[in-house]
Amino acid sequence: MTKREASCELEKELFKNVFTKTPDYIKNLDLLNFDNPNEFTFKLKREHLHEYNPETNPEGLNLLEWFANYSKEAKVSTAGIRGPQNILYPQDTRFPINLVGIVLATIAKALVAREKYQGKEILKLVGSEVRYNSDLYLDAIARIQAAQGIKTLTPQARKTIPIWLASFLAFKLDLLGGEYITSSHGISVKTATKDLNSQGSQYLPEESLEFVAKIQEIFDIAERDGYYDIKVAAKDNPLIDEEIMTKLNDGIDLYVEYLQSGVAQNLDNVKNLTNNIYVECVGGCAYRTLSRVLEKLGVSHKYIWNNIEEDPFFHSIGKYDADPKGNKVFYDYSVDATVIAKRLNGEKFFPVIESLNYKEKLKSLPLGTVVLITDPDHDRLTVCQIEASGNTLELDNLGVSYIELDENRILTVYSANQAFLMLMDYRVKQLKAQGKFKNHPRFMIKTTASALSWDEWAKFNGIKVVNVPVGFKEIANIMKKVELQIRTNSEKEVVVEDVFGEEINLGIQPRLIFAGEESGGMIMGSEDLIKSLTGREAIAMREKSATEAIIVASSLAAKLEEENKTLSEYLDEIFEQSNIIAKFDTREDIAYYNESEPDIDKLKKAKVEGEKQRTKNDLFYLSLAIAIREGKADLEQVKNVLKDTFKDLVFDNLKAVKFVGDGTYLQFSDKYVEIRPSGTDAKTKAYAGGEDLASISEFAKTLGNYSGDRTDLHKALITNEFYENSKETALNYYLKFVDKGADTSKFEIPEYNLG
Repeated sequence: MTKREASCELEKELFKNVFTKTPDYIKNLDLLNFDNPNEFTFKLKREHLHEYNPETNPEGLNLLEWFANYSKEAKVSTAGIRGPQNILYPQDTRFPINLVGIVLATIAKALVAREKYQGKEILKLVGSEVRYNSDLYLDAIARIQAAQGIKTLTPQARKTIPIWLASFLAFKLDLLGGEYITSSHGISVKTATKDLNSQGSQYLPEESLEFVAKIQEIFDIAERDGYYDIKVAAKDNPLIDEEIMTKLNDGIDLYVEYLQSGVAQNLDNVKNLTNNIYVECVGGCAYRTLSRVLEKLGVSHKYIWNNIEEDPFFHSIGKYDADPKGNKVFYDYSVDATVIAKRLNGEKFFPVIESLNYKEKLKSLPLGTVVLITDPDHDRLTVCQIEASGNTLELDNLGVSYIELDENRILTVYSANQAFLMLMDYRVKQLKAQGKFKNHPRFMIKTTASALSWDEWAKFNGIKVVNVPVGFKEIANIMKKVELQIRTNSEKEVVVEDVFGEEINLGIQPRLIFAGEESGGMIMGSEDLIKSLTGREAIAMREKSATEAIIVASSLAAKLEEENKTLSEYLDEIFEQSNIIAKFDTREDIAYYNESEPDIDKLKKAKVEGEKQRTKNDLFYLSLAIAIREGKADLEQVKNVLKDTFKDLVFDNLKAVKFVGDGTYLQFSDKYVEIRPSGTDAKTKAYAGGEDLASISEFAKTLGNYSGDRTDLHKALITNEFYENSKETALNYYLKFVDKGADTSKFEIPEYNLG
């Protein structure tokens, strides 16, 4: 495999760290040579399952330990099974994501598919963004599937596509599903395979556990017989098909048709923009697809592009030569533009946006220019705007963050909670102006961690709200429940249950106005049900799409330019018009270790210790929520525990403490706080929203950073046995929520006519 040359000093330092920390036995591994264009067989040996020992087991890969961690994550993952990889030596099985693991997961999924659909022609899609080794992993997936008789569609010349396009095509073309290689906006050394099912949505845990069980079967055979053979097809195997995607222009034409039936029906105002829109293509993946979409829509001349070259180091965005404590090490803040960090002097700053060097790059652009920042797999969006520095007082009153560009100009940085409120409000105004809004009852799907202002806005506008746990697969699951009821009785009112346990009547033939989450992902529904090639129907697509968000944001920007308004003025209008009280939102991200640590042994140890801290924090609150739900405690008793633990916080107006599928939700009369452990890492996230920024910030910071130590009152109320079992009890409640009203019909493979 050709080694990549570093593009800059920071990347050179990263490579040096990885090279130095990789032992020689890993560097010398030659298990899977995908440079070989011919078919070959990988012999998984019994020795590979066990720990490496230079004398007693020189072929050891410790796959049993890898698998234990992999299967654990499969049960809780919110966005694919992801983790760090050895970017220089991808066969390094000490890392969560590695070539051998990709091969094992792929053969397991292929075997499950073949068992379910015996005698059928199985079609899947594989795509990727720009992360290290993505082309290698894509090749491995396609060739192993081909060896199992599965036809795999790949993009033209196996180039990049966004996650939402892979998802869209899985549904639109009625494929069995697909694989997508990404780790969203995670740090550069992280990656994952996102498994897409036939709906184009991410696997739910039960779907992941099917192929995890198959890996266990493979290991059992290797232990019993001494080996297990995995066949790899030739590079030019006819079942690896680029022609279909080439014929479909990578699906661009179908997607533009979908946009033109919804959010892109009339873009005349975008065509008349004076200030061009600045698009930041972090990682470069977005450009190849987004530019073609905008070209077909006739508006591409209204955009300025930055960072269009594809780069797995993401153009050094978010990368620093010191950690938050000032230690001189390579440190990666990820490429999430909304991440806020603290300098050594306590000053808050946006490390990702600061690394974009906007003081220089935006200096020639006029006031009012809208800046749209998208992530490496092009599903999330951050909205910014160049404004006059004299607006800072108004921005502070609105809770809008900003950075200084020069003495006269600032860049406002809107949280997804703020930006998406503007986009959904604008979309409703569009539909009302077109006379369409009244044609259907309207609803939205949001994660509990998203803004309270969304709920308030929806109530004012007569839009029902369905709250779900974090993760777009949870949003997609509600979509499918709604579609099942429409399909089985189109004249009956649709009723679904949200994660709070509330039954919500969405009315007859409801339409989705918006679905999204505070982390920057959104989708909008269609007026007419979206149809696949064989007639399956959907109310909306299954994955968040920055392209769809960019279309709506561009139209809004054009409208506001006509009216000589800024985004912040529009946000203020929405707050006033919709009687929104909970204007403010905040999020605390508590990471318990340095994800960029190049020494995998140190990384694993730090992560394990961090997971213990994360779990302690989680169980402190979760056990209280489950105790209320099980009737083992009442709200007043829980209030007393919280008052005793956090003596500087006021809990008098606490109304409820609820488990919400993946976290604990504290509902107050004037705010909410949600404490949620990461499903994929040693992190805690604390979200809050309400009418007083100082109050919600203090609650999120204090509760999120709590050690989780059980106080005497906590122990008196919650027995040790109940405390230890609360996670399992919570999981059972979550699975009941997922399963209630779910569409359990089996996907039928059609007769394909795509060639």
